[in-house]
Amino acid sequence: MSTAWVVFQRSMRYTVSNPAWVVTGLLQPVLYLVLFGPLLSGLNDVQGYGGGNSWRFFVPGLLVQQCVFAAVFVGFGVLAEARSGVLDRMRVSGASQLGLLLGRISRDVLVVLGQAAVLVLGAVAFGLRAPAGGILLTFVLLAVFAVAMSALSYALALRVRSEGAYGQVVNAFTLPSLLLSGVLLPLTLAPAWLAAVARVNPLSHVVDAARGLFAGQTTGRPVLVGSSVALTAAVLALWFGVRSVRGISK
Repeated sequence: MSTAWVVFQRSMRYTVSNPAWVVTGLLQPVLYLVLFGPLLSGLNDVQGYGGGNSWRFFVPGLLVQQCVFAAVFVGFGVLAEARSGVLDRMRVSGASQLGLLLGRISRDVLVVLGQAAVLVLGAVAFGLRAPAGGILLTFVLLAVFAVAMSALSYALALRVRSEGAYGQVVNAFTLPSLLLSGVLLPLTLAPAWLAAVARVNPLSHVVDAARGLFAGQTTGRPVLVGSSVALTAAVLALWFGVRSVRGISK
């Protein structure tokens, strides 16, 4: 754990001294919140759309989307360190490979939660009404899912070892996954075939869990399934990430 703490401190110092990417990372979700969210008020009575409060449906999806975008792009940073030999020197020094990964992931989770807090506060100003306990539990869900996405990002980046190739992989999988998760519109509006495909997408279950928590349904099936998916993804991604760190110099 000492390795994780040292790496976390190093990563946080870099983030604090270069906050531009954290701030610019909020630009897109804030635009969605300000320019897209108000358009959805007419969908309050649509089945599966917020139970009379469109913000309670829209904001959880936006939070998960922001979690995905914030986490998947951290792979670009680790590629620069791998290429310069920083990671390799840390690895051969006897530092824990899991610690090397957890230190960076802890920073990423903290950034995701900070951005989520800003978005929720903005949404409250626009009319979001949700139980405080549900919002806090959603933050826990986001933290677990951010671990999964961040670890997967580092693992894939270290496997492809190229910014260009990694960017193509991210673009090829991120957008379809988000579109098939119903982050912006309810899947109840989708044709049967599209809804069936979306059910296979793990991300859709995480989105459903976040919406269930915002609705106060803390023990509902969507919350249990989505939480299990996020936790399983985190464990598998950490395992994949550690294996990728071990193979840096191969």
